[in-house]
Amino acid sequence: MRHFKQVLLSAATGLSAILFCAPAASAAGADSFPPGETVFQLVAKQTQGTFVDVDGSSGPSQGDEFVISGNLFRGALQVGTYGEICTLTRTAPADEFDLQCAADLTLPLGQLTAQGRFTVTAAGPGNIDLAITGGTGRYRTAHGSVHAVNVSDTETNLTVHLIR
Repeated sequence: MRHFKQVLLSAATGLSAILFCAPAASAAGADSFPPGETVFQLVAKQTQGTFVDVDGSSGPSQGDEFVISGNLFRGALQVGTYGEICTLTRTAPADEFDLQCAADLTLPLGQLTAQGRFTVTAAGPGNIDLAITGGTGRYRTAHGSVHAVNVSDTETNLTVHLIR
């Protein structure tokens, strides 16, 4: 069970980072980006995380959830915060499962939302790519994608492809 929670935490952190990349960059000056696509890098650092085991089993089961929150950074500067909920939608042998995640990023100029599904195996989450589904304020017309790479259980490098 400990390995499962660690892999799930790592995958959820990666997802959170991805979902929140675009807004964080915007908080650090993306408001001056011209219309069109902007690509930028962020680091998501988890500050809280809770695993919700819906059936009390020792391994992954459909409906289990992971709830996380943290801060977004561009270099040493904190540019925002994020919150995310990931639900296990499919399980398979050898601790393989799919996570469906929804997240929001809060920045000084508005919020960004992202969501998507990805597979996690015993080796980890692999590629995490999420769709930017919308936003508020300065990001009300936002769309695009976020790619996340886990650096540790609590830190994720993000590449955001923000289209406004």
